[in-house]
Amino acid sequence: MDYVYILECKDGTFYTGYTNDLEKRIKTHNSGRGAKYTRCRLPVRIVYSEAYESRSEAMKREYFIKQLSRQAKIKLMSNVSVSLPK
Repeated sequence: MDYVYILECKDGTFYTGYTNDLEKRIKTHNSGRGAKYTRCRLPVRIVYSEAYESRSEAMKREYFIKQLSRQAKIKLMSNVSVSLPK
């Protein structure tokens, strides 16, 4: 499975990304080895995720979410509960 996720950074901003191992990716972000954007905004916490069968689908959805306004992202997140994959 591939995942699209939204993180909330310490400063209240959002970061959107994709991965095939959600739990590992969050740990990477919080260790300071994740995206450049999150390195100075630690700690981060996951606030939203979606699962996809292919990387291509996840990347398309990531691009779509990144184009959304902050308000639209908040609305998107309020409609779905978030849980880490098992």
